[in-house]
Amino acid sequence: MEAQKPSTKPVGNKAEGHKVSGIKNAFLVIIACLIVAVCLFIFWFGHESHFEEGHPIDLWGTIYKGGFIVPILQTLFLTVIVLSVERYIALSSAKGKGNITKFVAGVKACLAKNDIKGAQALCAKQKGSVAAVVAAALVRYEEMDMNTVLTKEQKVATLQKEVEEATALEMPALQQNLPIVATLTTLGTLVGLLGTVIGMIKSFQALASSGAPDSTELSTGISEALINTAFGIATGAFAVISYNYYTNKIDNLTYAIDEIGFSIVQTFASTH
Repeated sequence: MEAQKPSTKPVGNKAEGHKVSGIKNAFLVIIACLIVAVCLFIFWFGHESHFEEGHPIDLWGTIYKGGFIVPILQTLFLTVIVLSVERYIALSSAKGKGNITKFVAGVKACLAKNDIKGAQALCAKQKGSVAAVVAAALVRYEEMDMNTVLTKEQKVATLQKEVEEATALEMPALQQNLPIVATLTTLGTLVGLLGTVIGMIKSFQALASSGAPDSTELSTGISEALINTAFGIATGAFAVISYNYYTNKIDNLTYAIDEIGFSIVQTFASTH
């Protein structure tokens, strides 16, 4: 019977390992942002109230003069915003209800007193990814405590493996959609640069026209270049800030998991 327990327990962990809320399909987010961006570009920025005799009279009309690259850049920018909000909600869920530092300290205090039930009660109250890993490790802790077949070294190795497996189940949910945000840090800048180049090409075409330069075409090209530059820089900057911020939050959660996992394993090794 003892040999069957390790084979059934991981199934339970997998059932608990993906409770972090989040958007599973980022492609749908991009499509939705594209639709919103195109609607804004056509029906708001391109509305006749923002123009007089074909010339923009406010900022919205000037943005419209940025050309077809503008809705693409807006799509990227909106995607960064949506995924950043999504990661904030997801990582708040993963963090749990209370302060992580206090939770880790509380579990370590319970382990020092060999109060496993007390530590499990803290996990049930805290919830989140860290608590899920600790709860899985504590269940295995109790199993190894009652096991009379395995040696101490085998028990410690089994407990360590349980912590690693529980952590591995949580990490994909924590890092979900961040690679897309990381991609947008570069993609936003490059698309903005593409719009800038296209705008400058139009400006030089206006200067190269026969006779006096067409001031309207020249100003349109310059507007397109500057608007796209601004959107590209804003998208890249916001994506970098968002990616680094959430990466740091994930690192803090991972550190807390590693710390408490090490404490559980060491407590078992020193008391058995």
